[in-house]
This record gives sequence, C-alpha cells and structure tokens, in this order.
Amino acid sequence: MNGPLRFARYAYPPNELGYCGPDAASQLLEQVGAGVADGDLRRLLRGFEGAWPYLELIAAANGIGDPLDDRVVSAYWVGSPLLDRVGPRLLADSLEDRFRPRAGRSFADLVAPVPAGAVPHHSFHVFGVYPWLGLLREGRLGEPLRALDRCRIRWGQVQSVDGREAVVRCRPLVWDGRRLALGPPVDEPATVGVHHGGLRPGAWCSLHWDWVCEELDASALARLRHYTLGQLAVVNGVRVPAPATVLS
Repeated sequence: MNGPLRFARYAYPPNELGYCGPDAASQLLEQVGAGVADGDLRRLLRGFEGAWPYLELIAAANGIGDPLDDRVVSAYWVGSPLLDRVGPRLLADSLEDRFRPRAGRSFADLVAPVPAGAVPHHSFHVFGVYPWLGLLREGRLGEPLRALDRCRIRWGQVQSVDGREAVVRCRPLVWDGRRLALGPPVDEPATVGVHHGGLRPGAWCSLHWDWVCEELDASALARLRHYTLGQLAVVNGVRVPAPATVLS
C-alpha cells in the first residue's frame, strides 16, 4: 500500500471528529477514495502534530529518508520491528522536546515507561502519553475509558457487512482499578470506508474510532496484537500508570 494513503486511512476517523490534525476530513476521505497520494496530501499529513514526529523518529532510526514511506507508516499504526530500532534515548529525547512543557511535574512519570520497553507505536501514545496531557481530564474526548479504547488501533473479525456498515467482533479495554486489559469479545458497529468494497465476513480488520481502516492479513494482525499488548504491559507496569490518572 502507498504510505500516505495508509496514513490517511488511519488519521481520517479522529480528524473527522475534530480531535487531531488540520480541518481537512473531506479532503482526506476524497483522496483515499480516489487513491491519490500527491503533494497536497503529503503537506496535509505533516499537520498531524501528534503522529508526525513519531514517523520522523522511526524513519531516522532506520535510515529511511521519507517519514511517509509505507514501512514507517505501517510500523507506527500497526507495528513492525522498525520500532525496536528506536532506542530508549532517542524516544526519551523526542518526548522531552515535545511534551515536557505540557506535562510539567508529571513528565518524569510520562517517560517512566521508556526504559521499560516503550516504543513509538500509536498504542504507546494513547496509553502512555495522552492521559498526561490533560485532554481526557478536561473532558474533550468524552468518557475516558471509551476514549482510550477508540483512540487505540483495535483489531476485530468482521461478522457481517451491509453496504457501508459492518458488525465487527472486538475485545474492548476494561479497567480493574489498577490495570488496563482486554475484555471479552463484543460485537460493535463500524463504518466501512469507500476503499473497502471487498470486505467480507470472517476477515480481520483494524479499526480507529468507529471506522474500518484496512483488512489485516495474518502477519499484520499478529504485529498489531504484539505491539499493542506489549505497550499495554509496559504502561501498566510503571509506578504511576498513565491511565490511572484519568480512570481511578
């Protein structure tokens, strides 16, 4: 897949809700639907200030010149060994440059997962960074547990498809008072984008908020599970888990 178009697929759902990136949801959807990855799309994607520095970090650590190279984009949203080549010092320095002023006295807790195995995967940003920035405490994203669940990239198995609507079986996040974990599977509705006309029951897919991002083959599914569960364990294991600041 083309890297910019893959990025746009994953970035569109929160952008359409007004949570991140420039005000350009209609352009994202139009270009994904048309399969057009031009200079305008690339300039637009640089405006996603949450994700873009992670792409730059992954690309630089792996000697890849283009942050929108599909290998880099897939590593950030889904996961790949490229993440493991970003050393703790590089990740910690990037987090300090970006978030120390916003996190204030909480910054030491924000970076605590880094030596424990944090990597620049989207799930780490959701589980380990987002709660320290105040967005969930301010109520900007609604109920915190649901927001954490929808902000992460989920995987699920398609149960049915009816036009642009699908039912997908996923394992939602649950909170036991100390740790985040995956709960029992539930069926939930999801919107099928214009680029997923071939989605069929039984297929596995990735979801961001209430949209299907892409169909996952066995390798991609395994990588998304591996890196999501790994980052969940890292964040849960520190002295002050970030989710506890908004869920306790």
